[in-house]
Amino acid sequence: MATGKYSGVDGRRSSSFCSTATVVVFVAFCLVGIWMFMSSSVVPIQNSELSQDTGNEVKQTAPKIISKQFEDTSGNLPEDVTRGDDTGIPIKESGRTDEDNLTENSVVESDNGNKESHNSAEENQEDHANESSDEKTGSENEQKTVDADEGNVNGKDGETNSRGGESNLGTGEAENDGKMNKNVQAEPEESSGENKSQSTEDEKKYEEETSSDQIKHVEKEAILTEEKNEKDQDEHLELSAVENSVESEETNQASNEILPAGAQSEILTESTTQNGAWSTQAVESQNEKRSQQQSSISTDKNDHHWKLCKSTAGPDYIPCLDNWEVIRKLPSTKHYEHRERHCPDEAPTCLVPLTEGYKRSIKWPKSRNKIWYYNVPHTKLAIVKGHQNWVKLIGEYVTFPGGGTQFKNGALHYIDFIQDSVPEIAWGKRTRVILDVGCGVASFGGYLFERDVLAMSFAPKDEHEAQVQFALERGIPAILSVMGTKRLPFPSSIFDLVHCARCRVPWHIEGGKLLLELNRVLRPGGYFVWSATPVYQKLPEDVSIWQEMSRLTKSMCWDLVVIKNDTLNAVGAAIYRKPTSNECYNKRSSNVPPLCEEYDDPNAAWNVPLHACMHKVPVDPTERGSLWPAQWPERLEQPPYWLNSQVGVYGKAAQKDFTADSSHWKTVVSTSYLNGMGIDWSSVRNVMDMKAVYGGFAAALKDLNAWVMNVVPIDSPDTLPIIYERGLFGIHHDWCESFNTYPRTYDVLHADHLLSSIKKRCKLVTVIAEVDRILRPEGKLIVRDNAETISEVESMAKSLQWEIRMIYSKDNKGLLCVHKTFWRPTEEEIIRSAIV
Repeated sequence: MATGKYSGVDGRRSSSFCSTATVVVFVAFCLVGIWMFMSSSVVPIQNSELSQDTGNEVKQTAPKIISKQFEDTSGNLPEDVTRGDDTGIPIKESGRTDEDNLTENSVVESDNGNKESHNSAEENQEDHANESSDEKTGSENEQKTVDADEGNVNGKDGETNSRGGESNLGTGEAENDGKMNKNVQAEPEESSGENKSQSTEDEKKYEEETSSDQIKHVEKEAILTEEKNEKDQDEHLELSAVENSVESEETNQASNEILPAGAQSEILTESTTQNGAWSTQAVESQNEKRSQQQSSISTDKNDHHWKLCKSTAGPDYIPCLDNWEVIRKLPSTKHYEHRERHCPDEAPTCLVPLTEGYKRSIKWPKSRNKIWYYNVPHTKLAIVKGHQNWVKLIGEYVTFPGGGTQFKNGALHYIDFIQDSVPEIAWGKRTRVILDVGCGVASFGGYLFERDVLAMSFAPKDEHEAQVQFALERGIPAILSVMGTKRLPFPSSIFDLVHCARCRVPWHIEGGKLLLELNRVLRPGGYFVWSATPVYQKLPEDVSIWQEMSRLTKSMCWDLVVIKNDTLNAVGAAIYRKPTSNECYNKRSSNVPPLCEEYDDPNAAWNVPLHACMHKVPVDPTERGSLWPAQWPERLEQPPYWLNSQVGVYGKAAQKDFTADSSHWKTVVSTSYLNGMGIDWSSVRNVMDMKAVYGGFAAALKDLNAWVMNVVPIDSPDTLPIIYERGLFGIHHDWCESFNTYPRTYDVLHADHLLSSIKKRCKLVTVIAEVDRILRPEGKLIVRDNAETISEVESMAKSLQWEIRMIYSKDNKGLLCVHKTFWRPTEEEIIRSAIV
């Protein structure tokens, strides 16, 4: 029994020994396997200096690698492990191994695996029965490690958040060296020194390889991402262009704010009419691969700081007529030098204040009879001239009964009286454009509109307070000027008739210098209507003046056609006619007044001193002034007879140039300006074309209740005679200086390729300040110019708090329409030269 017993015990011991040996071999095998696994999977922590983009690349690639390593258990993994990155960014392939791509995630995985293996070995030494359980536990722990690692990749919520190229990692991810070093320190103490040394060498080698690979991978990734973003942007812009095109078409059909498509290229073509469609900002952005706002050509650089002009004239400030710094130093005012232009050395860049209580101007034709008092708050004329029916004050209105010094009973009767005196005058047919000297409040010119006659009315800024301002507020054309020491700013032989009704001009003195200036601008065969007391009164002074005027006009070869009295108004008028040949000049017994020298250009009129001489009358049939223009309205469309061999402004033969220009502006105005600018033309009365060429823009507006002041800049071709030949009117001007008008006197200003040329001589900001001075609140500025200038004007308009109504560009040409508001700055700028 004992033997048998002991024999049985020995047998069990032998079996136990075998089992123990087996377990030891198995554990040794496991330890070797674990060591081998550790040497390949335990890697150094990533260099903290690596960019966040590198971390992001790891985040993008890790999920795919993990799913490959654990394909046999992928069915048991959470859904977000196998689906890849939630950002939707495609994961790009890399040339690195799976082990190379595992960084801090592998550290955590190895740490957990080592701990489980160490615990499993101790348990197997105590009881072999736990072997299978330990293996199962190890497998489960491996799955848990994968879950934990995936959480580190996808962040706290299993998602990757990216903005501006920066990665926001979840809390489960290793974020700093301290945390990762803690994981490294958790390695099992059983690892030998040899293992640690080998691991250190492998770490260094791997770190260098990983850093290099990751940097290359990041650079490649950045290039691919940039290309993808550009592609996406192009696709987005193409889609935006299509959407904007559709939206633009719908808007064009629904609103007049947008230009009709047929006229989009028309408004940008300076010399010829062409078809074409406007390009939008979206399409231009696509071509240039940059993003710009479709509604604006330029970036908003509203950095100009505007101030309010502080001057003695206040809201009536006119820079070139209120320069008291120069006026005070004038050696004499005998010839009205103090009423002439004296521009400051530097044009002001401040804004003229509004009158207190200013309102939108009353529309024509009601404005001819009354205006708002607070728009022109002056009462002196009502006191001084009220008995002559010039001006009256009634409540909040200033009213105009239609009278004048020579026509107390109304201008229309007086107008008919003149034509009855000389039927050949033929208002609105033969006589179309006249000059009214010393116009007062311009009632004469205001009522001549009923006879289809345009009157260029002028008067000085003198003691007759705001007379020209009253005229313009009424909607009647007028300028500030004086018969002083310089020529009027008009070419020669352009006015069909010149009118003076008690205009207070001493025509007879100093050799008739002032009357000779009228002779220069009067068309050969034109009439001078002089309605003044020397004509019909017998006071000694009047008789003396009449005698002097009779000698002077006779020596000038003017024909006294008629002297006639108006019994209703108890006045009389003498009407003279300028000769149409030089025969009379050649027969004079004395050369007084003398004929001008051959070199004296009669058309030179900008700041030219007066000279007491007469220019010969042109007699060559091909010369301007030798023939009378066609009757109105035929003369508007008919090319002047004297445009024969000349080359036009746009390079064609002059007559073809003229015709093309007229056709061009008809199309532009009818299809674009009248319908596409958002302008209520029924409220537009006073219009200025700041750079007129042939007057085509004004001619295209002839059917409106509006008049156009055609300005020909002094540095542009002198086409002003052509404009007058058409039955229109205008003036020479230098836009580096202020215009001779009161503030707030025009409804629309039109600048066609003006500003880009004028800014070569003076600052653009001074011109815009002058535009603001001239333009009424709620007035419109239309600019056609190159894209650069349009951008500058748009920027300044925005700084003025103006509204951008329309802006287009194509082929470096642009169109801009802006709406002036009531905004005024609060900070003041003292104008030293304008303080009395």
